[in-house]
Amino acid sequence: MINENYLKLKESYLFSTIAKKVGDYSKTYPEKRITRLGIGDVTRPLAPVVVEAIGKAVLEMGKAETFRGYGEEQGYLFLRKAICEYYAKRSVMLNEDEVFISDGAKSDLGNILDIFSAANTVQIPDPVYPVYVDTNIMAGRSITYINGNIENNFLPMPDRKNKADIIYLCSPNNPTGSLYSKEELKAWVDYALENDAVILFDSAYEIFVRNENYPRSIFEIEGAVECAIEFCSFSKTAGFTGTRCGYTIIPKKLKRNSIALNGMWLRRQTTKFNGVPYIVQRGAEAVFTDAGQVQIKEAIDYYLENANIIANTLTELGIWYTGGKNSPYIWMKCPKNMLSWDFFDQLLEKTGVVGTPGAGFGNMGEGFFRLSAFGSKENVLYGMEKFREYGGTL
Repeated sequence: MINENYLKLKESYLFSTIAKKVGDYSKTYPEKRITRLGIGDVTRPLAPVVVEAIGKAVLEMGKAETFRGYGEEQGYLFLRKAICEYYAKRSVMLNEDEVFISDGAKSDLGNILDIFSAANTVQIPDPVYPVYVDTNIMAGRSITYINGNIENNFLPMPDRKNKADIIYLCSPNNPTGSLYSKEELKAWVDYALENDAVILFDSAYEIFVRNENYPRSIFEIEGAVECAIEFCSFSKTAGFTGTRCGYTIIPKKLKRNSIALNGMWLRRQTTKFNGVPYIVQRGAEAVFTDAGQVQIKEAIDYYLENANIIANTLTELGIWYTGGKNSPYIWMKCPKNMLSWDFFDQLLEKTGVVGTPGAGFGNMGEGFFRLSAFGSKENVLYGMEKFREYGGTL
């Protein structure tokens, strides 16, 4: 027998469809330039201090006296300690055994479902990062959606009429770039506590938050340690999309049915996961050094400048958008109420610019479009120049 829940999934992953369309266009028009402002992969290289740390760790692995085999099950203490110190700077106090090192937030966001019953009801914002939805469909869970729209600036708030057991939140949001305030997150925490629910909080883009009035961790909110799990990654923080490292935080105070979820996740990980390579973890540790923080900030500044260029162009053209500030994503309304895939096709055909159709992120994404600031500045400037030309034909 097979898991027939897989048959309920869309035939192809969103970005696979985009890649095929772009590939077909490139074959048809090999002479035309393609400007990729869609997929959220980074383009800036690893910070020098990270490269140095990884190189040193490689040399250690080549000597018997410093060689390492299997690592600590939750991740090496040196990295977990560095993460705790990073959070402490924002007055979030964690214990090292509340931090679990992984190969990225995406993996843990799906794998965390192993410790929850398939009978749980899941509440997911729409539009949304597809992994939240697909992994729950694979597990056969019941999903309810809370709608993001222009009226709520794509920041849906709790619907107290609908009870959920598991709640997904992402701030800064992928795909919309919207950012919850402390007051808004407090409302979510209160809702979770009232309903004995667990918030799965994706903070993969926390490093982009420059406005100190906005939280970068759910644990900045009172009561969150009793109802939330936080997922973060070095992918966008420090360019680790090709290096793979992230972490998940499960407070000891988080219990359901009088059972600590921290211990359950530890048991799951020690059974199904053999850890992140020592070499990679040494590189991740370097991110938290003084030099590392300065160097990764330079890359984040670069992406935020790109986001500002995109946002200014849309403002100039009178196109509604959110994001672009405290976020690498800009979520724009398609001109003339076009459907998002129609806009994708027309934009690609006329300008060679590639974005991400909002429909790929859920029903409420229809009619919207995501642009990413992760490209080179040259590509962003060129893409926005083509956008202006195209905008003039609307």
